[in-house]
Amino acid sequence: MLRKHSLLRSTPKQVSLFFVSHFHSTLFTPSPKQVFQTHWWGYPKSFKPSFTFTPFCRHSVSTLHSGSSVEQIEDDEVIERDVWMKMKDEARFDVTVEPILSSYYNTSILSHKSLETALANHLAVKLSSASLPSSTLSDLFVTVLETDEAMMGAVKSDLVAVKERDPACLSHVHCFLNFKGFLACQAHRVAHKLWLQRRKVLAVMIQNRVSEVFAVDIHPGAKIGSGILLDHATGIVVGETAVIGNNVSILHSVTLGGTGKVSGDRHPKIGDGVLIGAGTCILGNIRVGEGAKIGAGSVVIKDVPPRTTVVGNPAKLVGGKNNPVKLDKIPSLTMDHTSHISDFYDYCV
Repeated sequence: MLRKHSLLRSTPKQVSLFFVSHFHSTLFTPSPKQVFQTHWWGYPKSFKPSFTFTPFCRHSVSTLHSGSSVEQIEDDEVIERDVWMKMKDEARFDVTVEPILSSYYNTSILSHKSLETALANHLAVKLSSASLPSSTLSDLFVTVLETDEAMMGAVKSDLVAVKERDPACLSHVHCFLNFKGFLACQAHRVAHKLWLQRRKVLAVMIQNRVSEVFAVDIHPGAKIGSGILLDHATGIVVGETAVIGNNVSILHSVTLGGTGKVSGDRHPKIGDGVLIGAGTCILGNIRVGEGAKIGAGSVVIKDVPPRTTVVGNPAKLVGGKNNPVKLDKIPSLTMDHTSHISDFYDYCV
């Protein structure tokens, strides 16, 4: 399936901006030597991947282009298929380094026929309790995951996003097994599907277990796109009517909440490519425009224009309302929290 991403639609007052993902637009099949040098850095020469990997470039393009249309086309099926195969090779390598983990890796990764069954099993083990056995949860999760190709595409995009954007991530399998932000996001995807099927009691139960186990509280009604990074993730709260776009990066202790007890559409809408710093509160039915950056510790209660930076409590536009500084790179991909924000202050601590 070919897919195009766009940030904004052009208007008479607004130049065209198209979202350019961090995947390379031209896929090629390298030689085994190129594969090893490009994707298996740090591994001993004796270790060889068992497949020919079609690489995706790390932040190959992370610029917001203006003036002309920029289109990004990617072969999703190739990328998504190779993610699972690469995970299995990474798992085999980890076992050679730490044989004590062989049983754990075999149960979690190597014994499974697909990413769907591996993820269902891993989430079930993490979220099970004395009265809620892992076998019951695993059957539920695998049924949802295996019948929703779009959801699995988002899962694989999330895996790639974490590996590409988080320097602390050692490998895709490391993210899959150990990153609670990734796991909480995938559990939410299952809960959201159940919510849409009107199985709300079951969806809320999963939300509660995720909150208890991972300290991430995402209402099952919230809508979340693909390519999501929940970095560290502890303390993230997302309300029922919140919407999070594609390729968004969110740090810990972020709240996407309401401003009172009014019912209805009452939570923030986060555009594609947004970076939200740690400890930020975004409150009310407001929109954070595509490619915007929210500085750590900010309290946002008004709309944020696309490609701008806001910081502070209450949050203010860097550069001012009449002439805000415009970002030329996608902040969620660069993970740059400080550029332009330093210009906002006239003193140093």
